[in-house]
Amino acid sequence: MAKNGTAFDFKLFKRLLTFTRPYRGTFAFVAFAAVGLSVAGLLGPIFLKNTIDLGMLPKDYALMVFYISLIISALVLEVIFQFSFIYYANWLGQTVIRDLRLQLFGKMMRFKMSYFDKSAVGRLTTRTVNDIQTIASIFSEGLFTIASDLLKMLVIAGYMLYESWQLALISFSILPVLLYATRVFQRAMKSAFEDVRNQVANLNTFVQERITGMKIVQIFVREKTEYDTFVKINQEHKRAWIRTVWYNSIFFPIAEISGSVALGLIVWYGGMNVMPAGVIDDSGLTLGLITAFVQLSQMLFRPLRMIADKFNTLQMGMVAANRVFGILDTQANLPDTGLQAPKEISGNIEFSKVHFGYNPKEPVIRDISFSVPAGQTIALVGATGAGKSTIINLLSRFYEIDQGQITIDGISIKEYTLAGLRQHIAVVLQDVFLFADTILNNITLGDPNISEAMVIEAAKEIGVHDFISSLPGGYHYNVKERGSTLSSGQRQLIAFLRAFVSRPSVLILDEATSSVDSYSEELIQNATDRITQGRTSIVIAHRLATIQKADQILVMEAGKIVERGRHSELIKKSEGHYKGLYEVQFMNASASATH
Repeated sequence: MAKNGTAFDFKLFKRLLTFTRPYRGTFAFVAFAAVGLSVAGLLGPIFLKNTIDLGMLPKDYALMVFYISLIISALVLEVIFQFSFIYYANWLGQTVIRDLRLQLFGKMMRFKMSYFDKSAVGRLTTRTVNDIQTIASIFSEGLFTIASDLLKMLVIAGYMLYESWQLALISFSILPVLLYATRVFQRAMKSAFEDVRNQVANLNTFVQERITGMKIVQIFVREKTEYDTFVKINQEHKRAWIRTVWYNSIFFPIAEISGSVALGLIVWYGGMNVMPAGVIDDSGLTLGLITAFVQLSQMLFRPLRMIADKFNTLQMGMVAANRVFGILDTQANLPDTGLQAPKEISGNIEFSKVHFGYNPKEPVIRDISFSVPAGQTIALVGATGAGKSTIINLLSRFYEIDQGQITIDGISIKEYTLAGLRQHIAVVLQDVFLFADTILNNITLGDPNISEAMVIEAAKEIGVHDFISSLPGGYHYNVKERGSTLSSGQRQLIAFLRAFVSRPSVLILDEATSSVDSYSEELIQNATDRITQGRTSIVIAHRLATIQKADQILVMEAGKIVERGRHSELIKKSEGHYKGLYEVQFMNASASATH
């Protein structure tokens, strides 16, 4: 990747251009339009020179009208080329970033969970939306515009040398100063735009997190603290942008003064050596030629000033591309090399000497071994941090185990394709995530194989149809962002239905009955009994009363299984961990009932 201070990263730029290969025809047409624009722009001053020297001064009005008509035709031609250039350059830019955004989002969809554990959501959002949109400007305002302007400058310079090398050299005498200033400007803006993108990402991350966690902010009266922090971040964002404004405010006056000096020198030298009116000599300067040079010098310096401005845009796009490719080059995908994708599985699960840690130096799971026969229900209990949720993360292959083996139906889960594995597993989490969409779409998740009739039938089976029907619009009720219009119990019921309608072979319930009201808990318990019937189920619960029917209960502590058995067996162990947990909950429940 490019380092700060380097003006341009051609390797990165070449990589970006590979995204234009499917649109070679459009790319070539834009290049043709750029050439046409350069030539058409030169025709105006040429025809103006002839209008003055051959028509106006000799008072040949017919010839003057002829050249004026040519000037108008050249302007029309320039407008046509300019329209084609602007439209198709922008079309190409938007098409490229569409493809790039799809590739980036598809890449992130396949990242393992550990990547998201370490990455701020706001930064990923910035990369996917803001940065990629900035890349579009490379094509619409940067690359082709710079190429067009450079071509126009070369054509103009060549013509100026052809017509009068003296006036041309006077015009070119300012170029070294302007080129040096442009070079320094480009280097400075590269560093400045890197800072701008960092501050934009910081701002997005902060705002997104605080809006998402606004309830916590207000509950703990942190409004002033968070506002003060935002003031500092916002100030840094402003400082980064002011830095770019500072460089612009220095460069553009220098460029403007340089152009004015060149114009003055042309008028001074031309005025001293102009031929008498009506006299045209190859060795002299005519009034028409001087007028054309005045116009040509402006056309020569204006693209140079614009190139610097467009190079800003190009630099900002390259910085954004650097960040986007940084994600595309990240190797955070789970190896999806399995070949097994059975349409049906029985659901025999076995963990054998499994070790795992989110940080390799800090194991969370130690030597875990257990089996769940198909159709049975196993319950995991234990204190927070004991490793219960980690087990379901490993079963779904959100993370890779460090040692041991996990099998389903005697086949290692690594031998299944990720899709082939996960399509047979349904999970209901404690913190239910709902999209800002209808209840129906949140249940089907866009699966065309699940019809509304199937959803209604499934809802009736587990007893949640009446609840959904009571909402405005029923199954087409929009739950808003994260299901904010529903209670936690209602969100849990929708999550149960989402799991049930997919008819999984393996069902995982992670704290699915915690933090809900008694009415919702009764519905959830009925739904649990229904959807666990006849399928392999793993239930994680703090409320031990909800798992007494489990075929096997595993008691976990510090990443190990310390007890296992049925409720009736474990409750009889006088010094058992399970009995201790059960008695504490029973006493707490009794105390709450008394109060």
